[in-house]
Amino acid sequence: MDQTYKSLRISQRSPESRVFDLVLSRPSRSNALSRDFFTEFPLALSSLDQNPDVGVIVFSGDGNNFCSGIDLQFLGAVFSDTQSDDPGRTREILRREIKFLQRAATAIEECRKPVIAAVHGACIGGGIDLITACDLRYCTESASFSVKEVDLAITADLGTLQRLPAIVGYGNAMDLAMTARRFSGSEAKELGLVSKVFSSREELEKGVSEIAEGIAGRSPLAIIGTKRVLIQGRDLTVDQGLDYVATWNSALLISDDLMETQAAQIQKRKPLYAKL
Repeated sequence: MDQTYKSLRISQRSPESRVFDLVLSRPSRSNALSRDFFTEFPLALSSLDQNPDVGVIVFSGDGNNFCSGIDLQFLGAVFSDTQSDDPGRTREILRREIKFLQRAATAIEECRKPVIAAVHGACIGGGIDLITACDLRYCTESASFSVKEVDLAITADLGTLQRLPAIVGYGNAMDLAMTARRFSGSEAKELGLVSKVFSSREELEKGVSEIAEGIAGRSPLAIIGTKRVLIQGRDLTVDQGLDYVATWNSALLISDDLMETQAAQIQKRKPLYAKL
């Protein structure tokens, strides 16, 4: 990738791979989320989304922790920078700032390509906002999680309270958000927050790589369609969801990918799909 970021780094697994790594790269601050991050992250995801060489994005963190949450110095600056002599204007400026910050997690869902979270170490506060927007989540046994915002006298406002209940259930989400308690990788698996727990960071990287390469080898049209239909379906009735997927498939089902899949099965070979 030609673009250089202050808070992130992007790399391709190998010249032949369609799996790209998107890495939080502020290890000296446990990947605390800065203004640079909130500016750069949607741009980075858009760049990856539009790159035809990208099939799957693996989202992880440098250093000992995945993400320690929002940078408290940055948070303090947000509060001070939004002050105005007019209380109404102060609140309108703050609302705009919150909406700007929300775009980071939303960008994950808006990205057509699947985004897989690979979590090691601590995943706190804003880190939960980010991973709940990811399409797949995996972690190490030693990983720890916390919906931390109430300990900072904040109602979480970047996506956790909206996305977490659909993942772990309303009651579990209420427990985690109200208590701000730390919970382990094994409990995250029990709750359904992650799909699998790996014994070490090395095993996590190996396992997620295999999963990502497997997804990247499938029909790009089928993969992006599956992601979009599942996301849209969260807010639809069953009938509405069925109508949506019928419309989607009526537009995209008949494709070169479908023909290639059928030919590969007949010829007993691996299918080769065009980039997207």
